[in-house]
Amino acid sequence: MIKEQFDSRTLAAMDMALDQICQAMPHGEEHATRKYVARHIIKCAESGRTTLTELTAAGQDALDKAALAKRAVAAK
Repeated sequence: MIKEQFDSRTLAAMDMALDQICQAMPHGEEHATRKYVARHIIKCAESGRTTLTELTAAGQDALDKAALAKRAVAAK
């Protein structure tokens, strides 16, 4: 389980990063969006990058990639 994988400080930073990213996005509170962003934040933390800045950047990168993919599909 994720709580056993990270210390309390990292978990708090992960939660904060997820909330910051999703609150700034239209539809950011949708489960699928939060889940997608959370997966990227978890991967970031697993790689040892656990600061709020690093975790937030990972979440933002995930959203940027998703937006590019949606635009590519819409352009077809």
